[in-house]
Amino acid sequence: MRSIGEMARDSGLGVSALRFYDGAGVLVPARVDPASGYRWYGPEQLDEARVLARLRRAGMPLADIRLVLAGWSGADTDLVRGLLQAHLRRLETGLANARDEFSTVRALLERRENRMTSLRTATVGLTARAPELAEALDAVRFAAGTDPELPVLGGVLFDIDGEELRVVATDRYRMAVARVVTAGYGGPRVQVVVPSRLTDAMRALLGDDAAVRLTVDGDRVALRTEGHEAAGYCLDHDFPDYRRLVRLPAGRRARVDVPAFRHAVETGPVRESEVREPDGAPCDISVLEVVDGAVTVCEDGHDGPDQVAVNRTFLLQALAAAGREELVVEAGAPTAPLAIRRTDTDETFSILMPVRLHD
Repeated sequence: MRSIGEMARDSGLGVSALRFYDGAGVLVPARVDPASGYRWYGPEQLDEARVLARLRRAGMPLADIRLVLAGWSGADTDLVRGLLQAHLRRLETGLANARDEFSTVRALLERRENRMTSLRTATVGLTARAPELAEALDAVRFAAGTDPELPVLGGVLFDIDGEELRVVATDRYRMAVARVVTAGYGGPRVQVVVPSRLTDAMRALLGDDAAVRLTVDGDRVALRTEGHEAAGYCLDHDFPDYRRLVRLPAGRRARVDVPAFRHAVETGPVRESEVREPDGAPCDISVLEVVDGAVTVCEDGHDGPDQVAVNRTFLLQALAAAGREELVVEAGAPTAPLAIRRTDTDETFSILMPVRLHD
């Protein structure tokens, strides 16, 4: 017999997943201790658990998986083969339909591109205080993407609108926005995407409490300080309209002491999700609940309608990037992004996309 921990280790399914599949009647332990409730699995159930993990990765519905496992050890495998073939046909049909829809969207996009005028057309010169710009870059840099398939996200957007500069970064899974007050420019709105390496070079110059000058000339951007300059070419892409992505309905807010909250997240329970990190590594999930002005890191098995699950690593990075001892955590529906906000302004914040737990 295997304990639930041993079963999780040997099968590739997490402990929380095994508990879920027990409750769903898909993989029920061979024995449950009546006193402690501890689950024990028989030797033959390891193969079933491994099959279950593979079928879930392939997206098979739980109803079908239940039947597959019910027929797995039988001599007649026709039902199992039929279920596998039926799901494969669904996947192939779905892929064909998705390709058709993508082709239509690409055609619409090409027509739209022919009509659009890029915002990267003007010459800009403005000044900002070095500490304010440094703080803004620190607040967003962690969210910049690294996916070579999406090079436009591999940098920081500099969105210049009158005397305001907003810096924005996103990798699809999180987004961070910060605002800097500037002077010296009152022209039309200009947007440029500064590569992450150039952004880091600019940040390295922002060590003194002095004014710095930012210039944009076509596809070239430069930051000048007293005696130093970091300059280079912008990414030749238009950044997505981040303003649409951050229009979140009002949620439940809680003010948190950051060191204490970080400790609670670092040492608190984690769950397993079917979603993985961008590099394909396993993803640890923290489940949060914001109720009555307080944030709780939820224990495994404690479920509620107001919980939101987020990537724990991303949450810790967002807390560190904010650079504050006190922050506001805002949570809406379980499917809505989690917002990490400063207490003194709503102009600088980060949002984390919720992740799906086992369903």
